Amino acid sequence: MSIRSSSPQPDDTSIAARHQDPVTALVHAAVADRPLEEVAGLITLLEQSPQYARATVDALRAVGTDRSVEDVTRLVALLTRPPRDPDCADEAIRAAAESRPVEDVTRLMSLLHRTPLEPHCGQEAARAAATARPVEELVELIGRLSEERDAHADRMTAQARQQPHGVPAMPEDGAPPPEHDRESDAPAPAEVDLAPRILPRTPNRRPVRHSWPGVLAAAVLLLCGMLWFPLHRDGAPPQSYGLTLGASALCTLLAVLLTLRPTLPAFAVAAVVPTVLAAGQMYEGRFHTEPLSRALDLTLAPSWIAGVAAVCAALAALTGVLVRLAAQQPKAAAPPRPLAAARRTPE
Repeated sequence: MSIRSSSPQPDDTSIAARHQDPVTALVHAAVADRPLEEVAGLITLLEQSPQYARATVDALRAVGTDRSVEDVTRLVALLTRPPRDPDCADEAIRAAAESRPVEDVTRLMSLLHRTPLEPHCGQEAARAAATARPVEELVELIGRLSEERDAHADRMTAQARQQPHGVPAMPEDGAPPPEHDRESDAPAPAEVDLAPRILPRTPNRRPVRHSWPGVLAAAVLLLCGMLWFPLHRDGAPPQSYGLTLGASALCTLLAVLLTLRPTLPAFAVAAVVPTVLAAGQMYEGRFHTEPLSRALDLTLAPSWIAGVAAVCAALAALTGVLVRLAAQQPKAAAPPRPLAAARRTPE
């Protein structure tokens, strides 16, 4: 008589293979009781090398089958936190949705949809449950999910009714309530307070920056730089030529600066430079110094026209300084005015 050994069931075969493979056994033992933060760190380190791809899958599936549904949801939240990929926890979700009882799968899908996760996680759980389970279990799962959805809606309605009038219900996720209509919270006519209210005055706005002084000063400075530009040298010494060319370039640079950043220091410098040029032209007209006379002879326009342009540029920049100083002075705050809050009682 021969003794026939019974073939092992699929679950027994997977359990036996799990204990025969030391790597798989080590991974399952590591993720069984450790805190979820350490499990997430272990999976993150395993993902960094293709050599541990199989161990990573074993760790994820062990969490999905051996840990509680709440632990699975928390681990999915840890593993899919940006900048990580939202699909790195799919093995744990599939293992939990394929092998657990229908009650656990119902709880898992509810948690995945209510927890602030990527929509991909809930979709992966639904896809795994829909493809890996028999039709009978699928119908039972749909019924349980429908009942839980209706119960959740009833709870929210009951909480809204239990709240006092005018106080919005606090949502379950702890988000701040939306702003309600203030007119609905108005007191009854008999409870209206006839005492005057002191309305807080709106703080002074930031002074508006006027752009026209900068544009005006920049245009006049650019014209001044063009008129002071030396077109020819005519045997003039390098010192005289460099003086005229530097004055033209400095006026042009100040025009560009006032166009980009019309600030108070820029206006101050723009007022000083053409003032110096105008003073030099007046000094040369009175004392006739040789280097300065040679420098003024090189300008594009005659010396007196270049001097007038410098005076206009200085006045335009000085106007910008005065406008900036006036805009920076704070206005005196007016006292708050009383406003009677009495309303008419409806007849």
